[in-house]
Amino acid sequence: MGILELTEEESEKRGGVHVDAIHVRLGPLSGVVKEALLSAWQLASEQTEFESSRLVIEEVPIAIYCSNCQTERPVRSIQQMCCVECDTPSSDVMHGRELLVSGLELAE
Repeated sequence: MGILELTEEESEKRGGVHVDAIHVRLGPLSGVVKEALLSAWQLASEQTEFESSRLVIEEVPIAIYCSNCQTERPVRSIQQMCCVECDTPSSDVMHGRELLVSGLELAE
């Protein structure tokens, strides 16, 4: 519902222009399952002006800050929050918690 409300606000700011697609960044630590989000979008947008709008989901991989390498690194898995280069564990998550609208495609 939050994505729908934000989309409505942005569409109204631009004079009610049609929104072709909503781009969302989604991380595995966000607590949201991609398929569930797509299904919820279909239900929430039914019988609204955004019913024909596509929800485009960009899956964001988990990345941590590795204190040993002194840089951002991907992790081995969601269960092993360790640097893929040096295997140093880290709880400093840089990416992977995202659930945000990153852009709208507007009709011309």
